Amino acid sequence: MVEIKTTGEIDAIRGAGRVVADVLAAARRAAAPGVTLKELDGAARDVLAKAGATSPFLNYHPKFAPVPYPAVICTSVNDAALHGIPGSYRLEAGDLLSVDAGATLDGWVGDAAISFTIGAPAPADAALIEATEAALAAGIAAARPGGRLGDISAAIGQVGRSGGFGISTELGGHGVGRTMHEDPHIPNRGRAGRGLKLVPGLVLAIEPWFIAGGRDGIWLDDDGWTIRTADGSRAAHAEHTIAITADGPVILTVP
Repeated sequence: MVEIKTTGEIDAIRGAGRVVADVLAAARRAAAPGVTLKELDGAARDVLAKAGATSPFLNYHPKFAPVPYPAVICTSVNDAALHGIPGSYRLEAGDLLSVDAGATLDGWVGDAAISFTIGAPAPADAALIEATEAALAAGIAAARPGGRLGDISAAIGQVGRSGGFGISTELGGHGVGRTMHEDPHIPNRGRAGRGLKLVPGLVLAIEPWFIAGGRDGIWLDDDGWTIRTADGSRAAHAEHTIAITADGPVILTVP
């Protein structure tokens, strides 16, 4: 069931979103050659604790996963597209890292993600990240009252396909607010003018993720969580929680 949020509820989600933005900023500051992914998770935990927030990721246990998720952020490196578990891997110069974070504050949830390289990016990585961020901007711009959910999907897919990138529709955007994953599901490609009508009060996590090699295939790693590209190429992920208002979309996961 799709829930419409009140203005006060959107403000509460914005509070959680600000914590998410701070978590992502802390992870980005901490990321450097030789730093472990677990150390990034530690930096994120410090931000959450200081804000009086918790992580909706920690101990999250959907049906597909063999074990509950053991961290407060997802850290996906190179061919890992989503849900990478922070562990002992030490970052190296040139790695492409995606960090996905959530925060629960006063019962409301925000969710966002960023991708960046460790050190100066290779041209191909820079193009992949730029396209993913451009697709996020296009998806947000399409989230206007009177439109349709397919408008968001089509805007994201057009950016990805025009760049020659792979786009899996198995995982995409979603509603968010009282919990981390709410209706509706938002595929990262689709047809404009189709699907749920967009109205003020909808709160959505829009999250394109693209595969550099151009193929759409993915596979699940042995840890039961990490999603990797089938062709072994790199992936990038970008996400914001937004609210649809009478005046258009408003980003809630900013400082």
